[in-house]
Amino acid sequence: MSYTIGVDIGTFETKGVLVDGDGEIVATAARAHEMLVPRPGWAEHRPHEDWWGDFVHVTRSILAESRIDPKAVCAVACSAIGPCMLPVDADGNALMNGVLYGVDNRAAAEVDELTDKIGEATLVERCGNALTSQSVGPKILWLKRNHPDIFAKTAKVLTSTSFLVRKLTGEWVMDHYTAANFSPLYLLEEMGWSTALSDEIVGADLLPDLSWSTRIVGEVTPAAAEETGLAPGTPVLAGTIDAAAEAVSVGVMGDRDMMMMYGSTIFIVMPTGERVADPRLWYAPWLFEGRHTSMAGLATSGTLTHWFRDRFGQELTREEAFGKLAAEAAGSPPGANGLIMLPYFSGERTPIHDPNAKGVLFGLHLGHERGDIYRAMLEGIALGTGHVIETYRETGNPPARLYAVGGGTKNEVWLQATSDVTGIAQIVRKRTIGAAYGDAFLAAVATGAAKPDDIEDWNPVDRVVEPIEANAAVYRDRYQTFRDLYEQTKSLMARPA
Repeated sequence: MSYTIGVDIGTFETKGVLVDGDGEIVATAARAHEMLVPRPGWAEHRPHEDWWGDFVHVTRSILAESRIDPKAVCAVACSAIGPCMLPVDADGNALMNGVLYGVDNRAAAEVDELTDKIGEATLVERCGNALTSQSVGPKILWLKRNHPDIFAKTAKVLTSTSFLVRKLTGEWVMDHYTAANFSPLYLLEEMGWSTALSDEIVGADLLPDLSWSTRIVGEVTPAAAEETGLAPGTPVLAGTIDAAAEAVSVGVMGDRDMMMMYGSTIFIVMPTGERVADPRLWYAPWLFEGRHTSMAGLATSGTLTHWFRDRFGQELTREEAFGKLAAEAAGSPPGANGLIMLPYFSGERTPIHDPNAKGVLFGLHLGHERGDIYRAMLEGIALGTGHVIETYRETGNPPARLYAVGGGTKNEVWLQATSDVTGIAQIVRKRTIGAAYGDAFLAAVATGAAKPDDIEDWNPVDRVVEPIEANAAVYRDRYQTFRDLYEQTKSLMARPA
């Protein structure tokens, strides 16, 4: 029997999984870490502790649990939160904390400056994306301007996945799906790095080599083997961003198959036959050559449930907190007794791309209870998701099928509200372990142990969450108020605190 290993570095937790050739889970492991917020609007991880340290922990744990010979592992694939920005020295050592994806908006000034200089239409046409807090190019420029001492020592600028690949193999490699988020440094016509749109950020020599996600790009070095417990010479894939691996894990393969990831953020991935060019959404080449992806994401989703638990559920144990709060929310009717929440606690990504957006709780009266507020928060995330789905419909690319995945699928109020708001049934697969499982599947595909369509057998459908029309009628009215509330307060949100 041959095995594959997948490891995913999430915003708050790292997960690892060992699967056999039929997709059965043999062993799993997880390790929690923190998202550092050194100042409002910033978000960071510690690369050596949170990324590599976690990787070492989970690989050693799953090998110990399974008791298999490490030589029986035919390939390893990893994914991680992305796109991140991490400068490293010539030995691959991190020179600072990793700057996280779109929840970090420290480079808002550089986003505006580069957009004005290059032009949004040119950016969308040549890069596939307008510049937003999700874009890595402006964050590199921010680093260059604000920390010239660190920039002077930088040998490469990596992201979370490419940092892991470097630690495992010694190779500087990044997948195309991730690289497309480095706008304006990745051009579609070249499918590669270019300084044609801006030569003031960084030269292509400071960026990794490019590869497709399912290609084997190196082998586990003896030094990495000693740390991780993997066998020296084990093949390693280029890997990708967690959302793409998670999409694969639930069978997102056909055109307009959409994955909705209920994680720290809502993240949406939808492969398409042709490129969807719209500045409100994101674009990247798909994991397989010749295909495209349209993506979207909210800035704060599951992160809000953690925030609410820590601030307003302090008397609850961690084991009971989410179940208790979900039960209280279920006791509040659809519409949360008149409450509406804007979930913009870290600005907002798609489709409004507003780093100044703020969280708002509207409609409070003395009769409201904790369950009403928690439900309004979950519904606010669902309404924000509905705004994204409406945007896809406006582009002429509504989802053909929607697959839900992630820890939030255990929250029935949140899941049902999302179907009710969007009017779309959500398919939930049997295994919702997430991106790590998708990584293990991609490793099997890369080695010939599985074909792309085999995911249907690896991970069959468990249930379908259908919209409830009576609830949908409530949310149609709430949705317009949700949209109006942002439009009428966004000028206030932009004022200095």
